Amino acid sequence: MTPTQTTSTQGTSPEIFALGEPMLEFNADADGALENAESFAVGYGGDTSNFAIAAARSGARTGYVTRVGDDAFGTVLTRLWEREGVDTTHVSREPGGRTGIYFIARGPAGHGFTYYRADSPASRLSTADVPEQAVADARLLHVTGITQAISSSACDAAFHAMSVARAHGTLVTYDPNHRPALWSGDRARAIILRSLELCDIALPNIDEGRMLTGEESPEAVLRALGDRGPQVIVLKLGDQGALVADHGDVTHVPAHPVTPVDASGAGDTFDGAFAARLVAGASPVEAARYAAVAAALTTTGHGAVRPIPGRADVLSRMAPAAGRARV
Repeated sequence: MTPTQTTSTQGTSPEIFALGEPMLEFNADADGALENAESFAVGYGGDTSNFAIAAARSGARTGYVTRVGDDAFGTVLTRLWEREGVDTTHVSREPGGRTGIYFIARGPAGHGFTYYRADSPASRLSTADVPEQAVADARLLHVTGITQAISSSACDAAFHAMSVARAHGTLVTYDPNHRPALWSGDRARAIILRSLELCDIALPNIDEGRMLTGEESPEAVLRALGDRGPQVIVLKLGDQGALVADHGDVTHVPAHPVTPVDASGAGDTFDGAFAARLVAGASPVEAARYAAVAAALTTTGHGAVRPIPGRADVLSRMAPAAGRARV
């Protein structure tokens, strides 16, 4: 059935677009195995949705390209984006579609995720869903490996969006966000490496960098990834911060100290905060310093979206030497 478009909630065109899959989140209230959970906190997830919200909370005009069902979960997510000021012009509601959901359980080994996303409306994203003029008019497009992994048509849509962006001078940021359960290692590596060639700014974590390059040290990983073409690489190192390679110049950005309770969506928040500051005129290093604080603050609360900080909160936590006056 033909999907319908939602109505935009913003009067000004987005400067940042993300393309991908949103999901509703059910986070177990108590630690332990999922089968022992008695209640759940309802939240929101999906890496690109988290990204768009994080960018919006940091002051950027953002838009989202996706498909959701006309079910209750699709309605909840659409209302979320409207509340957050994320433009929903290019969110399609699919009649009869079932929006994806996932469950989080916490244990000694960390977080466990159980997904129910097969045949979700977002998995039917295609090149026809890419709003070419909107991408051309935007300043930045964000794509991730998860979008490419959920289906062949969604992968095609991601590559098409990147091609449109490159043809019109729109910056492309790319996070591999590698999830081995979604696709084979060989396919993942081939598609991610090709995406690195098409992006302007790569945002991998150190484990992904090692998987892609076969190198071990962060410096060697940066050099190998740089050979693929990105002008800027932000290599996320967890509690060790990040390394920012800007046209070959490497700067270490320290992590912001917090007591974490839930790392869900921290990388997505980093990406969104980074993109927001970048389009606001910050340098990659300045944007990464800001994003490191935003990502750290996200880990101090449960869920992927609820603890994402706003710009004022991030700035209040930044020392002047870290660039408060420059963002």
